Amino acid sequence: MKKVLISLGVAGGALAVLLLATVTSAKKSAVRHIVIFKYKAEATEAQIRQVTGAFRELKHKIPGILSFEQGVNNSPEGKNLGFTHVYLLTFEDIGARDVYLPHPEHQKFGQLLRELDILDDAFVVDYRPEA
Repeated sequence: MKKVLISLGVAGGALAVLLLATVTSAKKSAVRHIVIFKYKAEATEAQIRQVTGAFRELKHKIPGILSFEQGVNNSPEGKNLGFTHVYLLTFEDIGARDVYLPHPEHQKFGQLLRELDILDDAFVVDYRPEA
């Protein structure tokens, strides 16, 4: 009986450690932040490069950004609804994303977008990759 109780105790402890690790891992898993811009017809290539460069620089100014990617839509499906430029930031976790949103450098980036006045619309999606 004593061996059974000890075995149950060890199994329960292992289960508790596994659950704690799962919860901790979920809080620490990467977050993808996808931003897709629809630029106004009068936006120049130089202005778009300026926006892209300023967006890219946020990785070096705001902690918790693991990576930055950007590209221009090239899908032949014609379903992009006029959204052309895709920006993908990967954050360490939700906490890093939450620091980014109100961060002064992110706010300065938003101010640049307002000053240039070249965005027609923006689409933003955040998610945690699932296995």
